[in-house]
Amino acid sequence: MKGFTSVSTKGDIEEGTLYPGIGYGENQLRWGFIRKVYGILAAQIVLTTAVSSVTVLYSPINDLLRGNSGLLLFLLFLPLLLLWPLHIYQQKHPLNLVFLGLFTVSLSLTVGVSCANTEGRIVLEALILTSAVVASLTGYTFWASKKGKDFSYLGPILFTSLMVLFLTGFIQMFFPLGSTSVAIYSGISAIIFSGYIVYDTDNLIKRFTYDEYIWASVTLYLDILNLFLTIMRMLRSSDN
Repeated sequence: MKGFTSVSTKGDIEEGTLYPGIGYGENQLRWGFIRKVYGILAAQIVLTTAVSSVTVLYSPINDLLRGNSGLLLFLLFLPLLLLWPLHIYQQKHPLNLVFLGLFTVSLSLTVGVSCANTEGRIVLEALILTSAVVASLTGYTFWASKKGKDFSYLGPILFTSLMVLFLTGFIQMFFPLGSTSVAIYSGISAIIFSGYIVYDTDNLIKRFTYDEYIWASVTLYLDILNLFLTIMRMLRSSDN
C-alpha cells in the first residue's frame, strides 16, 4: 500500500511537471506565474473585445477615427510609444497596470476600426480560426516542453522574418500589391506569428522571470492580436 501511494504521488507530480529537470518547488512557482500571466492576458482580450465592439457598434467613434487620418495615425504609433514606459515600469505597481491599460485600449481602437470596415462573417471566421490556432499551438508547446523539447532556436529566425515582413509592408505603402499577393503575404505573416506564439509560450514556461509577468502577457497579447489581424486580412483578400 505504501509503495502504491508513493508511485501514485510521483505520477501526480510528473503529470504537472512543466519540463524535465525542474524541481517540485520551482515547478509550483512557475505554474503560479503562468496562471498569473494568462489571467492578465484574458483581461486584455476581454478589454479589447469590449472596446472593439463599441467602436464597431457605435458608428460616431468609427466615423471619427476614419475621418481623421491624423488621429488614426497617432493611435497606430501610440502603442509603440507606450512600449518603452511599459518595459521600464513593468515591475512598479500600479504604473505597470496603467500603462498596460493604455497600451491595450490604444490597440483595441485600431482593431475596432479594422473590424468595422470588414464584413461581419469574415471577422467571425478570423476569430474562430485564431482561437483554434492559439489553443492548438499553446497546448502543443506545453506538451512538447514536458517531453524535453526546446524552441529557443526560433528566436533569431522569427526576428529576421519579422523584419523582412515589416520592410515588405512598408514597401506596400508605395507599391500596392494585388489581392493574390496580399493573401500570400498574409499567409506568410500568419505562419510567422504562429511561430511567435510557440516561441513566447516556451519562454513563458522556461525563461521569463517571475517579475516579468506584465511583459510576458504583452508579448503573448501582441502575438494573438497580430495573428487575428493577419488572418482577417488574408480572408478579406481571398474573399475579394
